[in-house]
Amino acid sequence: MTIYVDANAPREGDGSKERPFKTIGQAACIAAPGDEVLVAPGVYREYVDPKNAGTEDAPIVYKSRVPLGAVITGAEELTGWEPYRGTVWTASVDNSLFGGYDPYTTYVYGDWYFAGRTKHTGAVYLNDKMLYEAGSLEECLAGQASECSWEPEASRLKWYARQENGRTVFFANFQGADPNREKVEINVRRECFMPSRTGVDYITVSGFTVTKAATTWAPPAAFQDCMIGPHWSKGWIIEDCDISNSKCAGIGLGKYLDPDNEHYFTYKHVKSPTQMERDAVCRGQYHGWVKEKIGGHIIRRNNIHHCEQGGIIGRMGGVFSVIEDNHIHHINNMMELGGAEIAGIKMHAAIDVIIRRNHIHHCTMGIWTDWEAQGTRITQNLLHDNQRPAFAKQLSGGMMSQDIFVEVGHGPTLIDNNILLSDVSLRMATQGVALVHNLICGAFTCVGDGTGPRYTPYHIPHRTEVMGFMTILHGDDRFYNNIFVQRWPSAPLEVRSDSRDQVVSENREVGTHVMDEYVTWEEWISHFDMDSDTPNMAALEPWHAHSLPVWAKGNAYFNGARAWKHETENLVDEESRVYVELAEKDGRYLLDTNVFDLLGGFRAGIVNSDVLGYAFEPEERYENPDGTPIVFDRDYLGDHRGAAALPGPFASADGAKKQVW
Repeated sequence: MTIYVDANAPREGDGSKERPFKTIGQAACIAAPGDEVLVAPGVYREYVDPKNAGTEDAPIVYKSRVPLGAVITGAEELTGWEPYRGTVWTASVDNSLFGGYDPYTTYVYGDWYFAGRTKHTGAVYLNDKMLYEAGSLEECLAGQASECSWEPEASRLKWYARQENGRTVFFANFQGADPNREKVEINVRRECFMPSRTGVDYITVSGFTVTKAATTWAPPAAFQDCMIGPHWSKGWIIEDCDISNSKCAGIGLGKYLDPDNEHYFTYKHVKSPTQMERDAVCRGQYHGWVKEKIGGHIIRRNNIHHCEQGGIIGRMGGVFSVIEDNHIHHINNMMELGGAEIAGIKMHAAIDVIIRRNHIHHCTMGIWTDWEAQGTRITQNLLHDNQRPAFAKQLSGGMMSQDIFVEVGHGPTLIDNNILLSDVSLRMATQGVALVHNLICGAFTCVGDGTGPRYTPYHIPHRTEVMGFMTILHGDDRFYNNIFVQRWPSAPLEVRSDSRDQVVSENREVGTHVMDEYVTWEEWISHFDMDSDTPNMAALEPWHAHSLPVWAKGNAYFNGARAWKHETENLVDEESRVYVELAEKDGRYLLDTNVFDLLGGFRAGIVNSDVLGYAFEPEERYENPDGTPIVFDRDYLGDHRGAAALPGPFASADGAKKQVW
């Protein structure tokens, strides 16, 4: 059955084509498996709470009749502004507008949040652009630029709100704009499209504009709300949507609600936040965290931008999902929020998650897989400009910028056929990572550090059930057929360390030389007498806690990029000067580089699952989620590689001249 919705219908109807519903929520109350909810263009100022689940064979489909024509927004227009002083105007609303959730008394706050109780989940928007929240009326009046913002001039537009006699009074510095002639909106609703209960499976949301919600901070051990997402369910598809202006998260792939675990560290302090993450994993078993019930979502072809915590986030609920062909950009550029959950994509427990063919740029961080990146594959993505501008001051305790961050996992984590152009390509406070056929123009940081005493889980291969816990030993990494280019200055960067009041030096030298302290497989295995029936446990104990070996082969190094001291079958060119630039014209991106001209006759072997072997702790192969082997005979563009492979993400030098996004 097709259910029709039209916000511009002359009067409320029954969902038929002749008499459509006026709200999507009305349709969401009756939609059943196999139904399609067809939504006409218009602005839908509502929270859509789908009541019924679809099935694998008969999902419930919500579709915008005109692509991006149906707008679901968590905001309301605010009119009746009056001049206050200078370029500041004032208006007010009765607090009954907010129901049981008031965004202007609710702070962005919680576990792993480092910026204090300073910002509210509410926001003011001028012509679809979020204004900056001032800490006082005086700050709002001053309208000074923020030292942290990526857009200093835009940060002069500020708002401030205070409570007076059951009303919220707004003050906004519009810097000369007349709010009664422009569109001004305020956050009202916490979410836009998200079930309030768990187990609402097999929903497809296609072609909507989803925007402006008062979402809350979403750390890994707490409930993670978002503008749009499945809550805690299976089989959602979110496709061809434009998702923007969430105070925190855009798309959320879920974590169950558990009041006993909710922001435990923030409010009780007596257990570490890391312990609460371990608890969250184990308690998940009681919330149905198994492959048959949770995850398996598809997030594709969306434009996700201008959200201030994350574009896509998830803790455990995103397992077995595919995130593909999305454009994710300008995430956390206001830099009003600071903490350890900020990225274009931030996933905890990305078990068998495939992240492919995404374009991610101008984010505080690109892709961040935190804990249990087991069976995770990051492939054919273009990442660039995921680094703060030089003039933007770092928010105290905030995370540093990089294209990819893999944190405290045991692998196997596969990163292949990507173009990584920011000044840090990979932060690797982890083990069990394989990098294959990437173009890497940035440094590796946090190698052998940044994990602390964090015993993290690993799982039965291709399942969620916990197999064991272990601290991070580091190593167990593989580097095959990559191109490394020292594109950025190699001098160390002095930064404030995460959530600690100290300055540290962070690596900016490109290459695998940062692995020099790690041994080869042959050296490592020689300490274990495999022929003995009675191994000396005391003698082996240091090696059971020792860092793990590293493999490297077929890589090419340019512009001073340096190789791991044990690597022999490689190309090191210390004479030629390589350039790698990304050109954008009319929304098309192309590489401009001479690196493939300088490879000469250097070729590498074809890499496959047998070459990569097993990640040490889970004893799981680098393979597809269905257990079949991977052969890296296709490149960034999907073109076929021959019997001998060029290093880097392209099968041929001509491939590098094609459109990369």
